[in-house]
Amino acid sequence: MRVAVLGAGYAGVTLTKKLERTLPEDVELVLVDDTGVHLVQHELHRLVRKPSLADVITIPLTDLVDRAEVRERRVTGVDREEHLVRFADGTTLSYDVAAVCLGAETAFYDLPGVEEHATPLKRLEHATRVREEFDAVRERDGHVVVGGAGLSGVQVAGELAQVAADDREAAAQAETAEQEEVRISLDEADAEPATDEAVDDEFDTEFEDFGEFDALPEEGVTVTLLEQFDSVAPNFPERFQRAVHDQLVERGVDVRTGATVERATADAVHLTDGTTIEYDQFIWTGGIRGPDAMAGDRPVVRSTLSLDRTTFVVGDAARMVDDDGEAAPASSQSAIRAARVAAENIDRMVDHLRDGEAGDFDPRLDRFDFDSPGWLVSVGDGAVAQVGPTVFTGRAALALKATVGGGYLSSVGAVRNAVDLVNRELGIDPGDE
Repeated sequence: MRVAVLGAGYAGVTLTKKLERTLPEDVELVLVDDTGVHLVQHELHRLVRKPSLADVITIPLTDLVDRAEVRERRVTGVDREEHLVRFADGTTLSYDVAAVCLGAETAFYDLPGVEEHATPLKRLEHATRVREEFDAVRERDGHVVVGGAGLSGVQVAGELAQVAADDREAAAQAETAEQEEVRISLDEADAEPATDEAVDDEFDTEFEDFGEFDALPEEGVTVTLLEQFDSVAPNFPERFQRAVHDQLVERGVDVRTGATVERATADAVHLTDGTTIEYDQFIWTGGIRGPDAMAGDRPVVRSTLSLDRTTFVVGDAARMVDDDGEAAPASSQSAIRAARVAAENIDRMVDHLRDGEAGDFDPRLDRFDFDSPGWLVSVGDGAVAQVGPTVFTGRAALALKATVGGGYLSSVGAVRNAVDLVNRELGIDPGDE
């Protein structure tokens, strides 16, 4: 008997780790993923500033699993009737029970020019492209537009704005240091202390022909975040939304809500109200769709997380509805919690298929009940956290976010990565800014 887990995101890895502990030894467990590594998706935006963090937030699957067989393949289809998984290289994999945990892809909604001109942020190569494009934008004090103010859009806009703020601070500090050197030079040349006006005149004269500060930003990069709904983080509680908005504005992000993108050209985003926003870089986090292997669909799965008796769909690949009839948000938190329930249900179904007789009733399955204790999002060097009704920001929120991220990595066995992530988040080991 074979159980196939398709996809190694939060849902797939959590599910595989639990099944390794519960499935009978004679049941084959296969984990399929097209990259062969597990990506801590909610930290992907950090690579814009700290590319070396890639070593912390990517873990080879062979380092994470114990008994599961890892197959590096791209899934192109799941034939539920034939119990067959099809791969891009033309090979197939038969299964007795399968869990589709392929995550979601970026949705461009057929908006003219958006997919052509915007960079999404779903994979490592996307983060690398965003960083390279942004470095070019920094050289000319350009303008970045981020489409979509869900958590991904908030985090990447906050990260870019933080870089811009750091650039402005560095430029100011460099200019102050040079002015102080000029002041010292004038003081040494004259018995009287140099006036501020004299220092400014000498500074301007000394550096006007050398372009000493040409690369330092006068205004700096500007970042605009667009959201078609009336608030950022539109699927989250109102207090959380307000705090996230304030953190973005504090870092200089131009937040525009009620702004619906109609189309994009090579240098501008056009809104449905006739507004045109020129850009030097365009990033799109405006929505999600199902994986290509499911024809872009995100099927609705009820609280048992099953499409049929032997096929389960977990995480962002589905629109999960919990036992209260509420839609679970597309988030790492809901994917991890759902995977734990799916593991119990798959284990029961495997036992039933192994031991049951034809015509037996299927076992009673557990039900997914999503009751979130709170929410977390990073905004540059800060963060916003909501626990129960309480919303807080600053160092406490950042520490909580680091603890949660580290706790997740520890739960899947990546303890060293967990320690590194906590240290990086708290600035204990800042790495390569």
